[in-house]
Amino acid sequence: QVQLVESGGGLVQPGGSLRLSCAASGSRFSIYAMGWYRQAPGKQREMVATITTGGNTNYADSVKGRFAISRDNFKNMVYLQMNSLKPEDAAVYYCNAKRLVIGVYHDHWGQGTQVTVSS
Repeated sequence: QVQLVESGGGLVQPGGSLRLSCAASGSRFSIYAMGWYRQAPGKQREMVATITTGGNTNYADSVKGRFAISRDNFKNMVYLQMNSLKPEDAAVYYCNAKRLVIGVYHDHWGQGTQVTVSS
């Protein structure tokens, strides 16, 4: 119903920056919010940042002030600007879209893009 494709991951040095992009296609009309989640080896997947179609944002405490999420509703794109990257930010980053249907959120996920923070 909804297809998500991430891009922009790669290798960056500590203190560097990357911008991730996510493109949504398919049945996009009922999307309530989009966001970014990440999963590092041996850890659970965690929310990084979310944004509603109305522009309300939410950030994990660990990235607040360093990361910024933005969206282009017309193009069905969501972005994650990551600044001052730390080694602990290294993970596979997944794009997420939520559809709210009769009080139930339906999650859609991209395939993930790897972010490596290393010297």
